[in-house]
Amino acid sequence: MIKKASVWTGIIGALLFILTTIIAGSLYPNYSHTSQFISELYAVDAPNVDKIRYYFYLPSGILFLLFALFSNVSLPKSGLKTLGFLGIGFGYGIGTIVCSIFNCDIDCNPEFINPSLSQIIHNLMGMITYFIVPFSIFAIGVASKKWNNATKFTTLSYIIAGISFAFVLVLNVSLESPFKGLIQRIIEASILIWIVFCSLQINKNLINK
Repeated sequence: MIKKASVWTGIIGALLFILTTIIAGSLYPNYSHTSQFISELYAVDAPNVDKIRYYFYLPSGILFLLFALFSNVSLPKSGLKTLGFLGIGFGYGIGTIVCSIFNCDIDCNPEFINPSLSQIIHNLMGMITYFIVPFSIFAIGVASKKWNNATKFTTLSYIIAGISFAFVLVLNVSLESPFKGLIQRIIEASILIWIVFCSLQINKNLINK
């Protein structure tokens, strides 16, 4: 039961996040997935802002949190694995929830001029998330080396951790770049791919004691 819950919360959470980003972008006049942050889709001046953040992004955050908790129980016992999934749950689960509740100012206030408390919390949580999650995935990858049938999972975890962390660094020195939206989406896509892959591996019982 818990295993199935970890599978579906991971897959549905990822699909909900992706579809919300695509649909919200199509409803936002002149929005660019290449040059604008995802957070701008639910900034205070965005179209349908409350529906998008409360009905879609916030639930996806809850699903990511549940995925982390259920997956931790479903997979072999390990302190390093538990630490990793706590990082996923806090960083990507609670992080998405907090950023949904505390959305950013108009156009996400790129100049950070007189930011609101909501903007400050949003930015701080986003920064914490992007630095915690890659290391959490790496930690789970290291732990998985002791599991049966986990070679592919271990390898992908290392690759995803490396890609996501590398692009986090790129993003932090490219906040004014016309490609900042694309850079952010590479980070998000890599993490979501890992979540879906982890869910599928658990579903097939390919990673076990």
